[in-house]
Amino acid sequence: MSVRNLEFDARRAEQTLFQALSDAGRKWGMARPILEDAERAPLSYKMLMLGAQVLGGKLAERTTHKEVVGILLPNVNGLIVTLFGLNAFGRVAALLNFTAGVKNIRSAVETAQIRTVVTSRRFIDTAKLDDVVSALESLQSGRAVEIIYLEDVRKTISRADKAKGMARFVSRNWFHARQRMKPHDPAVVLFTSGTEGVPKGVVLSNVNLIANTMQIRQHADKALFDTDVVMNPLPMFHSFGLTAACLMPLFNGMKSVLYPSPLHYKQVPALIRATKCSALFATDTFVQGYGRAADVGELDSVRVVICGAERVKDATRQLWTKWGTTLCEGYGATECSPVISCSLPDDNMPGTVGRPLPGIEVRLDPVEGIPHGGKLAVRGANVMLGYMHHHAPGVIDPPLDGWHDTGDIVEIDTQGRIAIKGRAKRFAKIGGEMVSLAAVETMVASLWPNANHVIVTLPDARKGEQLVLVTEKADADKGALLSEARAQGFPELWVPRAVLVVAQVPMLGSGKIDYQATNELAGRSRALL
Repeated sequence: MSVRNLEFDARRAEQTLFQALSDAGRKWGMARPILEDAERAPLSYKMLMLGAQVLGGKLAERTTHKEVVGILLPNVNGLIVTLFGLNAFGRVAALLNFTAGVKNIRSAVETAQIRTVVTSRRFIDTAKLDDVVSALESLQSGRAVEIIYLEDVRKTISRADKAKGMARFVSRNWFHARQRMKPHDPAVVLFTSGTEGVPKGVVLSNVNLIANTMQIRQHADKALFDTDVVMNPLPMFHSFGLTAACLMPLFNGMKSVLYPSPLHYKQVPALIRATKCSALFATDTFVQGYGRAADVGELDSVRVVICGAERVKDATRQLWTKWGTTLCEGYGATECSPVISCSLPDDNMPGTVGRPLPGIEVRLDPVEGIPHGGKLAVRGANVMLGYMHHHAPGVIDPPLDGWHDTGDIVEIDTQGRIAIKGRAKRFAKIGGEMVSLAAVETMVASLWPNANHVIVTLPDARKGEQLVLVTEKADADKGALLSEARAQGFPELWVPRAVLVVAQVPMLGSGKIDYQATNELAGRSRALL
């Protein structure tokens, strides 16, 4: 089954991120406040572009054309200035997941051949990431990473640098003459886990990202408006936070308010009230947390919530009815920049994730044992340039014929709405994070090599799913498991919440593990966990 949506002109996306920002500034007014963070110092289009020109020029002095430059920053204005500064001078921004643990961050840096990482001393101190910095500065590959601190760069900015930035800002001829990045060139690299937990780089071009912002805007033309103020607590190393909640508002005249951690359930609602946000982008886990922690009046301004990365629970919808807020559920993949579909206020059926966005072609491939629906593949201007694999650093592996296999089993109803039925691959989504079950099993096996172990998932009221270790190790101890995970550089998110000891892990006649039977076993034993 194949469905083609041709209601989108991809040629409009033929520009770079910085050019799209410049066009938005001219359309909506350079003085328009467009970006704000927890420090409450809004930036206008002009201020953002000037900052990007000055900072980008300084970073260009220490990097090379088309170099992949790592960014290790939370949701602050400085991250966005850095992103557009790199883009303006033809550099590729690799947004590093600072919650992924030392092992995965180091692997990501090696995969994308990152030689320079931009960060902040304040952030490194606050987030206690000194171990990450030390690991990057002493890579075993023999090529240490240079760490550039924004505080140090600011001290070197002279009046001449600011004058050059202003000259670049006012001279479009200079920009077009010196802009060496092309629309279809890589713009950002994001990272997702492979089947064994080794991060793969997802390379997205300028066109990929801009096309998706245009698709979102066209799809939601009656749900989002240029007068909206968008709250974005989602980290930029996730494409949902980057494209849907930041770039889309910036390119469409909507003010975007950034907050550095989605886990601060009290602070986010307070900032929503202070900034009068009318739209919120977040995962179900976070939306539920904000609804429970908010004080009276803090969420009154929120008209619509766009949820992604995990299924929206009925309890979350019910919780938000007190504010009269509409919860819309979207679906996507990093490889698709990321949004594939989204429900809308006037087409909002629980259990579905809406219709595909304009310009996205979808295909359902038959799956043995699945009588209805199939495995979803998508193609469109928003689909990535390709993967970077750890075994082939820096090399882009493009999707076959432009199709991305999502690995998700879905059904599509007669109205075109997509319903997610399950994931074909052995991954779990916990709080919006993709966790490789195989990678966790490998970690457990290194600790207890003389027993069989299987990681399964069970429903979790707060985070959507929880990991459970089913093991033949009689004295398996969760504390030892946590210590081993830390020693190997795995984040605590990847540590099973419960351990179920069994006499024998269920096996198939072929000698392989019977995952279905193991899941059923864990489900029956849930009360004992």
